[in-house]
Amino acid sequence: MSYSEVEDITSRFAAALVGLGLKKGDRVGLFSPNTPQFVASYYGIMKAGGIVVPCSPLYKEKELENQLRDSGATIVVAANDMVQGNDLYASLEACRDRLSLAHVITASVTDYLPGMKRVLAGLAKVKNVKRRDTQPFVELVKKTKPLDAPVPVDPAKDIAVLQYTGGTTGTSKGAMLTHTNLLAAASQAQAEIVLTEKDVTMAVLPLFHIFGMTGCLNLPVMTGGELVLMPRFDVMEVMSAVQKESVTFFPGVPTMYIAINNHPNVAKFDLKTVRVAFSGGAPLPVAVRHKFNELTGGNLVEGYGLTESSAVGCTNPLVGGGVKDGSIGLPFPSTDAKIVSLDDPAKVLGQGEIGELALKGPQVMKGYWHNDAETRMTLIDGWLLTGDIARMDEEGYFHIVDRKKDMVSVGGLKVYPREVEEVLFEHPLVKEAAVIGVPDKYMGETVKAFVVLRGPASEESAKAEILEFCKGKLAKYKVPRMVEFVPELPKTLVGKVLRRKLREAASTAQ
Repeated sequence: MSYSEVEDITSRFAAALVGLGLKKGDRVGLFSPNTPQFVASYYGIMKAGGIVVPCSPLYKEKELENQLRDSGATIVVAANDMVQGNDLYASLEACRDRLSLAHVITASVTDYLPGMKRVLAGLAKVKNVKRRDTQPFVELVKKTKPLDAPVPVDPAKDIAVLQYTGGTTGTSKGAMLTHTNLLAAASQAQAEIVLTEKDVTMAVLPLFHIFGMTGCLNLPVMTGGELVLMPRFDVMEVMSAVQKESVTFFPGVPTMYIAINNHPNVAKFDLKTVRVAFSGGAPLPVAVRHKFNELTGGNLVEGYGLTESSAVGCTNPLVGGGVKDGSIGLPFPSTDAKIVSLDDPAKVLGQGEIGELALKGPQVMKGYWHNDAETRMTLIDGWLLTGDIARMDEEGYFHIVDRKKDMVSVGGLKVYPREVEEVLFEHPLVKEAAVIGVPDKYMGETVKAFVVLRGPASEESAKAEILEFCKGKLAKYKVPRMVEFVPELPKTLVGKVLRRKLREAASTAQ
């Protein structure tokens, strides 16, 4: 699809929303995987003066209901397909009657496919299902004339997106991101990554997530490049698309790069077109970065951001070298960063001291939706307290030590899971690893590791070998006291490990 085609659909959809009674500031839910309708709806809602409420297409009934109810959404755009027996619409159907929804607009992943591909989608058991009391997106767009001009907004004050936090540590909160926040974030990313209209972006990160929204949507669209939309991460499909479409920019999360690095058929694909790969969402193990760069010849660097900063915080420099392994790099342009005391955020710490990372810049949110108490705790004099524990080295590079809530206290001594995980990733038997603290009667807490092995192995001998390896690289109190082998780690759709789920599993097992 060309930019002019997408622009036409976007303007028609904006006009359709206005025709349905949407007023400036009304919230519209977007419950869909990466599709052309997601892109058109996203910009169309903003053109109509509405506020986008992106919802994970994997949400179950309760999660979706809570988010739509909290936001006060009156319209929802939802995927309505059955995909290989999985009903994408089921969660909305289950909670719809309990919500104040004036309109539901349905969009199929097959709507904009060419004829033959639509037939193939049917053979692959993708079925466009008609739903009760809904309006199809394509029909709504066809019968509506384009909006003459976008509804006027105040970019610095009016909310563009109500972006809910990941909820990996508890209840999700709605970050109010203004039009200025989103434009600033895309511009700051462009200053470092420098895309052109010739670049091709692999848009496999979910666009409902702030990382995908900034890195795979707003940034490449702002620069006029090409998007390769992938509704889900399938390692073979992604490698094939990188080769076929000559992808040059590949934003992703560590689990994606790990999957590519470890795939037995990776050598059969030409991945050398990748010029830049940008990792975020979770810590990037050093060994994973080096392996991916060997495979692609590209420049995979680690960066850092969070929902509340529109995904933009720090990055390792892409121009002129300066990449520092294990570091999130330097602040993006127009961004200030500092380390503050965990006990007193007014106290700024010096080089090498460990505290909480705070950010300030035009990309930082306006506050939390209907949650003044949390806003006051998180935004202090314009500074965003990130909840991440970090340090700044002598060259001004920042290093994330861990999440504030993930820190383990062993007999009063602090253990940061990321440090232990980096060591585990170095062992040849380990494919993936995650570390948590579990209660201990004597020490208060002790370290437990969850490990995914690369292949078949004796768990007893693997455990002994891994622990012996850790003993040679970590202080005694940091070495895991327990190792549990699992087939996979629980993750969010964007690939972030859900430590909360691991803690729940560990608690149940005790």
